[in-house]
Amino acid sequence: MPRSPAPTPDALSRRERQILDVLYRHGPSSAGEVCARLAGAPSETAMRTLLRILEDKGHVRHTRVGTRHVYAPTVARDQARASALRHLLGTFFGGSTRDAVAALLDASERDLSPAEREELIAMIADARARGA
Repeated sequence: MPRSPAPTPDALSRRERQILDVLYRHGPSSAGEVCARLAGAPSETAMRTLLRILEDKGHVRHTRVGTRHVYAPTVARDQARASALRHLLGTFFGGSTRDAVAALLDASERDLSPAEREELIAMIADARARGA
């Protein structure tokens, strides 16, 4: 089955996203290790099937370590985060960074510290200077 050259976050089921989260948090893992780290995980056989599906979609690759297959994401976490954020912005905020930031500030369980506010002000100034 051909592999997708550019995996997209919207092509993933909830369980597939959970599996990728385990791989990003804990690093390369076998099906058994993913099962052990995932609440309500399916059987190890079902997990191997899900990992194979993720591999067919281009999201993970495996290497053989002894008799086990060890799976790792194909895209670096920073790249995956940027792609997911672009998808989130487009899907829920019509591409509006302002609307997304406003929603984050409204949803925050705590106020920004003075240092965090200053850091955000500096980021905005930097974006202005770049013409963004």
